[in-house]
Amino acid sequence: MDFKSKKRIVVKLGTSTLTHRTGRLNIRRVEGLVKNLADLQNAGHEVILVSSGSIGLGMAKLGLPERPKDTPTKQCCAAVGQCELMYLYDKLFADYSINVAQMLLTKYVLLEDRRQNVQNALETIVAHGVIPIVNENDTVAIDELELEVGENDSLAATVASLAHADLLIIMSDIDGLYDSDPRQNPDAKLIPVVEEITDKIRELAGGAGTSLGTGGMKTKINAAEIATENGIDMVIMNGKNPDNLYWLFEEGRLGTTFKAKK
Repeated sequence: MDFKSKKRIVVKLGTSTLTHRTGRLNIRRVEGLVKNLADLQNAGHEVILVSSGSIGLGMAKLGLPERPKDTPTKQCCAAVGQCELMYLYDKLFADYSINVAQMLLTKYVLLEDRRQNVQNALETIVAHGVIPIVNENDTVAIDELELEVGENDSLAATVASLAHADLLIIMSDIDGLYDSDPRQNPDAKLIPVVEEITDKIRELAGGAGTSLGTGGMKTKINAAEIATENGIDMVIMNGKNPDNLYWLFEEGRLGTTFKAKK
């Protein structure tokens, strides 16, 4: 697939991509990702970044050994971690003379009567050559935290739809969608292209991901359904190597591509 022709790109970075297993920031990886995203922007693409990581970074800064289970502590971690997250992005993108903007969203902000406000803000930010950094507002989105449905995969797909993006890239700790669980079956095969999301594809989705995040393949399939229904191609790829972004755009194949409905 020719990804170079995709003008507007939404890239979602999961907690497992941004942090070590300790919950602390993976500095080398984040620096590499920012460099490559800045290069995509310089090449003429319009980049919108949906970033997880605020709770994980807050945990590390507060010295918590594991993800908290009570909502107030999660809120606290999100509030502390979001400051760290934006400081980091602002500092790193500034090295490439690119400005960033913070957008914290909840499902209530995305209700029908307010979606236009979000869309207007996105369009204006992008028009000024600024990269929006979007995250769910976990400090106030209490019901999402309590129900554990506040994941950023579906948020990324919703943002891609609002922004009329051409491509959604979800970077995580997995290479893509397999025909069986690669953690249990060493012979599992990667599915390079999904033409249509069927019940069989949905059945391949497992449970939650790492202990630091709330996502998993199931949330990524949900995101793929939102994206493809809105005419947006979506790619699931491994974010451990930042140069995978270059490989995707240069070679046109990496991970699993979910083809948009025409």
